[in-house]
Amino acid sequence: MKVLVVDDDVVSRMVLMHLIDSCGVHDIVEAEDGAAAWEQLESGLRPALCFCDLRMPRLSGMELLQKIRSDSAHDAMPLVLVSSANDQDTVRDAVQAGAAGYIVKPFQAAQVRKHIDACYDAARMPAEAPLATAQRLGIDGERLLAYLTGFQGQVGAAGEQVEALLARGEPVQARQQLERLHLGCRTLGLHGAEAKMLALLQAVVLDGGQMQAALAALARSVAQQAFLLRQQDGTY
Repeated sequence: MKVLVVDDDVVSRMVLMHLIDSCGVHDIVEAEDGAAAWEQLESGLRPALCFCDLRMPRLSGMELLQKIRSDSAHDAMPLVLVSSANDQDTVRDAVQAGAAGYIVKPFQAAQVRKHIDACYDAARMPAEAPLATAQRLGIDGERLLAYLTGFQGQVGAAGEQVEALLARGEPVQARQQLERLHLGCRTLGLHGAEAKMLALLQAVVLDGGQMQAALAALARSVAQQAFLLRQQDGTY
Protein backbone atom coordinates (compact mmCIF):
# COMPACT_ATOMS: atom_id res chain seq x y z
CA MET A 1 0.00 0.00 0.00
CA LYS A 2 1.32 3.45 -0.93
CA VAL A 3 0.76 6.34 1.51
CA LEU A 4 1.24 10.04 0.76
CA VAL A 5 2.33 12.36 3.60
CA VAL A 6 1.90 16.10 3.09
CA ASP A 7 3.26 18.61 5.62
CA ASP A 8 5.34 21.77 5.28
CA ASP A 9 6.97 21.11 8.67
CA VAL A 10 9.88 18.72 8.14
CA VAL A 11 9.89 17.39 11.71
CA SER A 12 6.15 16.65 11.73
CA ARG A 13 6.44 15.01 8.32
CA MET A 14 9.31 12.76 9.42
CA VAL A 15 7.57 11.78 12.66
CA LEU A 16 4.41 10.83 10.80
CA MET A 17 6.37 8.87 8.19
CA HIS A 18 8.13 6.98 10.99
CA LEU A 19 4.80 6.06 12.59
CA ILE A 20 3.42 4.87 9.25
CA ASP A 21 6.55 2.79 8.67
CA SER A 22 6.18 1.26 12.14
CA CYS A 23 2.69 0.12 11.09
CA GLY A 24 4.29 -2.02 8.39
CA VAL A 25 3.72 0.36 5.48
CA HIS A 26 7.06 1.12 3.84
CA ASP A 27 5.95 2.60 0.50
CA ILE A 28 5.68 6.22 1.65
CA VAL A 29 5.76 9.31 -0.58
CA GLU A 30 6.22 12.80 0.87
CA ALA A 31 5.30 16.30 -0.27
CA GLU A 32 6.31 19.59 1.31
CA ASP A 33 2.91 21.26 0.82
CA GLY A 34 -0.46 20.85 -0.86
CA ALA A 35 0.69 22.26 -4.19
CA ALA A 36 3.57 19.78 -4.39
CA ALA A 37 1.20 16.94 -3.49
CA TRP A 38 -1.28 17.97 -6.19
CA GLU A 39 1.52 18.07 -8.76
CA GLN A 40 2.43 14.48 -7.88
CA LEU A 41 -1.19 13.36 -8.08
CA GLU A 42 -1.62 15.05 -11.45
CA SER A 43 1.55 13.29 -12.63
CA GLY A 44 0.05 9.88 -11.94
CA LEU A 45 0.68 9.20 -8.26
CA ARG A 46 -2.11 6.95 -6.91
CA PRO A 47 -1.71 6.48 -3.14
CA ALA A 48 -4.17 4.34 -1.23
CA LEU A 49 -4.21 6.86 1.62
CA CYS A 50 -3.07 10.43 2.28
CA PHE A 51 -2.22 12.16 5.57
CA CYS A 52 -2.25 15.92 5.02
CA ASP A 53 -1.50 18.90 7.25
CA LEU A 54 -4.32 21.43 7.48
CA ARG A 55 -2.42 24.72 7.38
CA MET A 56 0.25 25.05 4.68
CA PRO A 57 1.46 27.73 2.25
CA ARG A 58 0.55 27.70 -1.46
CA LEU A 59 -2.24 25.11 -1.03
CA SER A 60 -3.74 24.25 2.37
CA GLY A 61 -4.92 20.82 3.39
CA MET A 62 -8.56 21.85 3.05
CA GLU A 63 -7.91 23.28 -0.43
CA LEU A 64 -6.13 20.09 -1.48
CA LEU A 65 -9.03 18.03 -0.14
CA GLN A 66 -11.51 20.08 -2.16
CA LYS A 67 -9.47 19.62 -5.34
CA ILE A 68 -9.26 15.87 -4.76
CA ARG A 69 -12.98 15.49 -4.06
CA SER A 70 -13.86 17.43 -7.22
CA ASP A 71 -11.62 15.32 -9.47
CA SER A 72 -13.01 11.92 -10.48
CA ALA A 73 -9.50 10.55 -10.95
CA HIS A 74 -8.69 11.04 -7.26
CA ASP A 75 -11.94 11.45 -5.33
CA ALA A 76 -12.00 7.92 -3.88
CA MET A 77 -8.64 8.42 -2.14
CA PRO A 78 -9.10 8.69 1.64
CA LEU A 79 -7.48 11.86 2.99
CA VAL A 80 -6.88 12.27 6.71
CA LEU A 81 -6.29 15.85 7.82
CA VAL A 82 -3.75 16.49 10.57
CA SER A 83 -3.47 19.67 12.61
CA SER A 84 -2.76 21.15 16.03
CA ALA A 85 -6.28 22.64 15.95
CA ASN A 86 -8.94 20.54 17.64
CA ASP A 87 -11.92 22.89 17.88
CA GLN A 88 -15.26 21.40 16.85
CA ASP A 89 -15.82 23.86 13.99
CA THR A 90 -12.56 22.84 12.32
CA VAL A 91 -13.31 19.13 12.72
CA ARG A 92 -16.85 19.62 11.40
CA ASP A 93 -15.62 21.54 8.37
CA ALA A 94 -13.11 18.80 7.60
CA VAL A 95 -15.78 16.08 7.76
CA GLN A 96 -18.21 18.07 5.63
CA ALA A 97 -15.49 18.62 3.03
CA GLY A 98 -15.04 14.86 2.73
CA ALA A 99 -12.08 14.10 5.00
CA ALA A 100 -11.81 10.44 5.97
CA GLY A 101 -10.55 11.42 9.39
CA TYR A 102 -8.89 14.08 11.53
CA ILE A 103 -5.79 13.65 13.69
CA VAL A 104 -4.61 16.22 16.21
CA LYS A 105 -0.87 16.81 16.68
CA PRO A 106 1.22 15.55 18.40
CA PHE A 107 0.63 12.28 16.57
CA GLN A 108 -0.29 9.09 18.36
CA ALA A 109 0.67 5.75 16.84
CA ALA A 110 -2.78 4.28 17.56
CA GLN A 111 -4.48 7.04 15.56
CA VAL A 112 -2.26 6.45 12.55
CA ARG A 113 -2.69 2.66 12.70
CA LYS A 114 -6.47 3.02 12.92
CA HIS A 115 -6.63 4.75 9.54
CA ILE A 116 -4.15 2.39 7.90
CA ASP A 117 -6.04 -0.66 9.16
CA ALA A 118 -9.34 0.84 8.01
CA CYS A 119 -7.86 1.42 4.56
CA TYR A 120 -6.91 -2.25 4.31
CA ASP A 121 -10.36 -3.24 5.56
CA ALA A 122 -12.13 -1.10 2.99
CA ALA A 123 -10.15 -2.71 0.20
CA ARG A 124 -11.30 -6.13 1.38
CA MET A 125 -14.94 -5.35 2.14
CA PRO A 126 -17.41 -6.70 -0.43
CA ALA A 127 -20.20 -4.52 -1.77
CA GLU A 128 -22.94 -4.70 -4.37
CA ALA A 129 -22.11 -3.25 -7.79
CA PRO A 130 -23.29 0.40 -7.69
CA LEU A 131 -25.46 0.16 -10.81
CA ALA A 132 -27.06 -3.00 -9.39
CA THR A 133 -27.85 -1.02 -6.24
CA ALA A 134 -29.46 1.73 -8.32
CA GLN A 135 -31.55 -0.82 -10.21
CA ARG A 136 -32.64 -2.54 -6.99
CA LEU A 137 -33.69 0.78 -5.48
CA GLY A 138 -35.41 1.91 -8.68
CA ILE A 139 -33.32 5.07 -9.02
CA ASP A 140 -30.77 6.39 -11.48
CA GLY A 141 -27.04 6.77 -10.92
CA GLU A 142 -27.27 10.46 -10.14
CA ARG A 143 -29.74 9.83 -7.34
CA LEU A 144 -27.61 6.99 -5.95
CA LEU A 145 -24.58 9.28 -5.94
CA ALA A 146 -26.58 11.82 -3.94
CA TYR A 147 -27.53 9.08 -1.46
CA LEU A 148 -23.89 8.00 -1.11
CA THR A 149 -22.73 11.57 -0.61
CA GLY A 150 -25.34 12.19 2.06
CA PHE A 151 -24.53 8.91 3.79
CA GLN A 152 -20.84 9.79 3.78
CA GLY A 153 -21.61 12.98 5.69
CA GLN A 154 -23.76 11.03 8.14
CA VAL A 155 -20.95 8.55 8.75
CA GLY A 156 -18.41 11.33 9.19
CA ALA A 157 -20.44 12.99 11.92
CA ALA A 158 -21.44 9.77 13.68
CA GLY A 159 -18.22 9.12 15.58
CA GLU A 160 -18.32 12.36 17.54
CA GLN A 161 -22.08 12.10 18.08
CA VAL A 162 -21.94 8.53 19.41
CA GLU A 163 -18.97 9.28 21.67
CA ALA A 164 -20.85 12.28 23.09
CA LEU A 165 -23.90 10.12 23.80
CA LEU A 166 -21.77 7.48 25.52
CA ALA A 167 -20.03 10.16 27.58
CA ARG A 168 -23.44 11.40 28.74
CA GLY A 169 -24.42 7.86 29.76
CA GLU A 170 -26.91 7.35 26.93
CA PRO A 171 -25.89 3.96 25.38
CA VAL A 172 -29.39 3.27 24.01
CA GLN A 173 -29.34 6.45 21.93
CA ALA A 174 -25.76 5.70 20.83
CA ARG A 175 -26.81 2.27 19.57
CA GLN A 176 -29.75 3.84 17.74
CA GLN A 177 -27.29 6.04 15.83
CA LEU A 178 -25.24 2.98 14.87
CA GLU A 179 -28.37 1.04 13.93
CA ARG A 180 -29.27 3.78 11.45
CA LEU A 181 -25.84 3.41 9.86
CA HIS A 182 -26.30 -0.36 9.74
CA LEU A 183 -29.60 0.12 7.92
CA GLY A 184 -27.94 2.54 5.52
CA CYS A 185 -25.28 -0.07 4.73
CA ARG A 186 -27.95 -2.63 3.95
CA THR A 187 -29.93 -0.21 1.80
CA LEU A 188 -26.88 0.84 -0.23
CA GLY A 189 -25.52 -2.67 -0.67
CA LEU A 190 -22.40 -2.19 1.45
CA HIS A 191 -22.24 -5.84 2.51
CA GLY A 192 -18.84 -5.81 4.22
CA ALA A 193 -19.55 -2.61 6.10
CA GLU A 194 -22.98 -3.96 7.07
CA ALA A 195 -21.33 -7.00 8.65
CA LYS A 196 -18.89 -4.82 10.57
CA MET A 197 -21.67 -2.61 11.90
CA LEU A 198 -23.70 -5.66 12.92
CA ALA A 199 -20.72 -7.08 14.83
CA LEU A 200 -20.32 -3.73 16.57
CA LEU A 201 -24.00 -3.66 17.55
CA GLN A 202 -23.89 -7.23 18.85
CA ALA A 203 -21.12 -6.38 21.33
CA VAL A 204 -22.30 -6.20 24.91
CA VAL A 205 -20.37 -2.96 25.46
CA LEU A 206 -19.53 -0.49 22.72
CA ASP A 207 -15.76 -0.18 22.39
CA GLY A 208 -14.68 3.31 21.30
CA GLY A 209 -11.63 2.13 19.36
CA GLN A 210 -13.51 -0.57 17.47
CA MET A 211 -16.34 1.84 16.74
CA GLN A 212 -14.03 4.49 15.26
CA ALA A 213 -12.21 1.87 13.18
CA ALA A 214 -15.52 0.53 11.85
CA LEU A 215 -16.75 4.03 11.00
CA ALA A 216 -13.49 4.90 9.24
CA ALA A 217 -13.72 1.69 7.18
CA LEU A 218 -17.36 2.45 6.38
CA ALA A 219 -16.46 5.97 5.18
CA ARG A 220 -13.89 4.49 2.82
CA SER A 221 -16.36 1.91 1.55
CA VAL A 222 -18.88 4.65 0.72
CA ALA A 223 -16.19 6.70 -1.04
CA GLN A 224 -15.17 3.65 -3.07
CA GLN A 225 -18.77 3.04 -4.17
CA ALA A 226 -19.09 6.64 -5.32
CA PHE A 227 -15.83 6.32 -7.25
CA LEU A 228 -16.97 3.08 -8.92
CA LEU A 229 -20.30 4.67 -9.82
CA ARG A 230 -18.56 7.56 -11.55
CA GLN A 231 -16.32 5.11 -13.40
CA GLN A 232 -19.26 3.03 -14.62
CA ASP A 233 -21.30 6.02 -15.75
CA GLY A 234 -19.17 8.96 -16.84
CA THR A 235 -22.06 11.42 -16.63
CA TYR A 236 -21.70 11.57 -12.84
